[in-house]
Amino acid sequence: MGIFSNIYNKIFHHASDAAPAATPAAATDAPAAAAPAAAPAVAAPLVDVEVVLVDLASKNAETLNWRTSIVDLMKLLQLDSSLASRKELAQELHFTGDTNDSASMNIWLHRQVMIKLAENGGKVPEELKN
Repeated sequence: MGIFSNIYNKIFHHASDAAPAATPAAATDAPAAAAPAAAPAVAAPLVDVEVVLVDLASKNAETLNWRTSIVDLMKLLQLDSSLASRKELAQELHFTGDTNDSASMNIWLHRQVMIKLAENGGKVPEELKN
């Protein structure tokens, strides 16, 4: 599993853990044979990434600037935020710049992570994708 997958899973699993109990009940109202196995993936609710991250930040003892910092975002999600880990994420997301220029890479990574979260079912405010 890649680093982006870890980021995605931390956010989306937190959202599903915090989801209201009505969501699973609604799924059980329909007959099991009526929906194909792929239907739940298509009908998955949109996850508000900002709400999840704000919730996680409110429970974190450390003040983290997850809105602009990939390092702080990874720390908030309790993931390895080392330079080696960020270089691996950069490779995974096809960064074409110089990975030794960590400032530029970090800015690019944060933006790309937010864009990828939005592309994969996350509701991400525009200011986090720019």
